[in-house]
Amino acid sequence: MAEPRKELTFLEHLEALRWTLVRSALAVGVGMVAAFVFKDVVFDRIILAPQRPDFLTYHVFCQLALKLGLDRSFCMDHSGFTLMNTTMAGQFMVHIMVSFVAGLILAFPYILWEAWRFVKPGLAAGERKAVRGVVFFASLLFLCGVVFGYYVLAPMSIQFLGTYTVSASVPNLVDLNSYIGTITSLTLWTGVMFELPMIVYFLARTGLVGPSFLRTYRRHAYVAILIIAAIITPPDVTSQIIVSIPLIALYEGSIFLAARTRRIREKPAPEHART
Repeated sequence: MAEPRKELTFLEHLEALRWTLVRSALAVGVGMVAAFVFKDVVFDRIILAPQRPDFLTYHVFCQLALKLGLDRSFCMDHSGFTLMNTTMAGQFMVHIMVSFVAGLILAFPYILWEAWRFVKPGLAAGERKAVRGVVFFASLLFLCGVVFGYYVLAPMSIQFLGTYTVSASVPNLVDLNSYIGTITSLTLWTGVMFELPMIVYFLARTGLVGPSFLRTYRRHAYVAILIIAAIITPPDVTSQIIVSIPLIALYEGSIFLAARTRRIREKPAPEHART
């Protein structure tokens, strides 16, 4: 026999929330300190790697383009720009910001687990079963989005914007803050965008969104995805298609997930549960 759930007072809920936030902040702090200490690895091998011609993405895209008989527009022979720091504390502040972002990414699965621990006591047994594995799948989607943003979106943006010139007499001297902002924003926001199936799942569980709604507005969603892809990628069709494919796949996966959730919600309860 299941134990009855303990009802917490408002102040007890606030206390539980406070400790949830404290532990989450500590996890981010630990990841931030680790990233700060291992500065050479974080910057030389990760953050600054997409500006170098030998980066994995450029090599793969170049080989694919050559095999398909395309020109060398996907091959990066030089970065086309020079990074520069224009303020006295610029590099130190960049070091702090990058360490925080790295700590947030590293601690994200733990933050989700803490959020689950906070919400779990208020759920019934059936509700807990329905959202089982949510921490794992939400973390996996976020990390996949971060990897996609880092290995696909960021290199394509850097390759296009870094080599674009209005005149050969105007060199590209890119401020370090601008470069870091491009890398971090693309990776983090792509990670958030990849959470679309989880968002749709919870909306479907509450009955706010159903598969019919998503199917009805599928064409509108595709147009929105293409617009987003056109904004965050270089202005060529191939790059837009590369970015649009995973986003469309996520949307279609959300429709399947919403339909499955609807079937589970509408499934009749067993006879023994009714009596």
